[in-house]
Amino acid sequence: MPLLALLDRERTVAPPGFNRWLIPPAALAIHLCIGEIYGFSVFNEPLTRVLGIRESIKGRDWTIPEVGWIYSIALIVLGLSAALLGRWVERSGPRKTMFASACAFCGGLAVAGLGVRVHNIAVVYLGYGVLGGIGLGLGYIAPVSTLVKWFPDRPGMATGLAIMGFGGGALVGAPLAVELMGAFRSATSVGVMEAFWVMAGLYFTFMMFGTFLVRVPEAKWVPRGYVPPTRTRKLVTNEHVAVEVAWKTPQFWLLWCVLCLNVTAGIGVLGQASLMCQDMFGVTAAVGGGFAGLLSLFNMGGRFFWSSLSDLTGRKAIYCVYFLLGALLYFLVPLTQRVQSVTLFVLVTAVIISMYGGGFATIPAYLRDLFGTMHLGAVHGRLITAWSMAAVLGPQLVNYVSTYQKERGVPKTEAYNVTMYLMVGLLLAGLVCNLLVRPVHERHHHRAGDKLDLEPTRT
Repeated sequence: MPLLALLDRERTVAPPGFNRWLIPPAALAIHLCIGEIYGFSVFNEPLTRVLGIRESIKGRDWTIPEVGWIYSIALIVLGLSAALLGRWVERSGPRKTMFASACAFCGGLAVAGLGVRVHNIAVVYLGYGVLGGIGLGLGYIAPVSTLVKWFPDRPGMATGLAIMGFGGGALVGAPLAVELMGAFRSATSVGVMEAFWVMAGLYFTFMMFGTFLVRVPEAKWVPRGYVPPTRTRKLVTNEHVAVEVAWKTPQFWLLWCVLCLNVTAGIGVLGQASLMCQDMFGVTAAVGGGFAGLLSLFNMGGRFFWSSLSDLTGRKAIYCVYFLLGALLYFLVPLTQRVQSVTLFVLVTAVIISMYGGGFATIPAYLRDLFGTMHLGAVHGRLITAWSMAAVLGPQLVNYVSTYQKERGVPKTEAYNVTMYLMVGLLLAGLVCNLLVRPVHERHHHRAGDKLDLEPTRT
């Protein structure tokens, strides 16, 4: 079929003279949509009163821990789908992958809306969690290796451009969801079902823009005037490591732990940002939603700022900053509640989330430094299974520990303090893993004549 043929990798090879700066908008179009998951916390409280409408009906309506699993399942499936489909992504190219991402993610929103309508949490898990998670995984890794190939002179900035949109998704998604739920709220509906369905249509349209704009460079293409350095930094290689070899190296698993621990610390806060702000400072749901959107802005900006800075400092050094400064700031969060300073709380959490986002954006460049670009998308896909693990640990730590604290009679304003101190410990463990990273031994480097080709097979 002619339309489907447009998705083939060979149809996406850029012609001579193509402007590489058109690729970042294509990546942003995908990531701004799928990054809506970072604003999912605005749905949490309304989903606990789908039947009660005005207030939750105990024993019949869903609880916060049950609703929290929607977010966690989506991120678990994100990592698993990226790992399992990473080689397919490399072979098929970004356009076909982005199209599949749009179908899965937006279809998942539609199915989740149906689950809300029939009040079946399993259907919501299937829609937003499983189908949506597959869309997240495909859409997340699709632009990364493409942008690194377009910007070999600035890989940190390139991965920041690819991933910053994902961090900014809640900046659009959270206020949009609040407005849609408000518009559709009635005596018989909290507005979540209708919001899911409208967002599915809007996001699909926007994702198609990115799908048909993206291009891949010709083999061996380099920017005009760019000469690959003959001498590299200690942790940077001009060699390549095949995915089947890379994931067996100690460097891969150290970076897996680095990402997992950094993400666990940040994702629990981000996933419950709206409710946490309401509990700790007694603000309204609208203010909580605005806070979630503000964190999204810092999440987005941090991805570009910190990853671009890593081109100057090196990836290992910038991760040391994430872990050391992050641990200090998490330690200060309970203090902001004790002094009842909303401003200080916002500033501290904003910097924390900026480094959380920076960790995501820097990790593909870290992988490129250690393993090269041959199978970067596939290696990255396998590594972000660490995100899947963190998606369980982070939100559930915040959800269950805070709920347990409240049930024991601890005031809502203090229910998150223990969790913040746990996050400090996780970040210090991540620092140790980062300090242990060493260059990949040359015996793992790909050689001419090896079974795997440097360029992915074209379909």
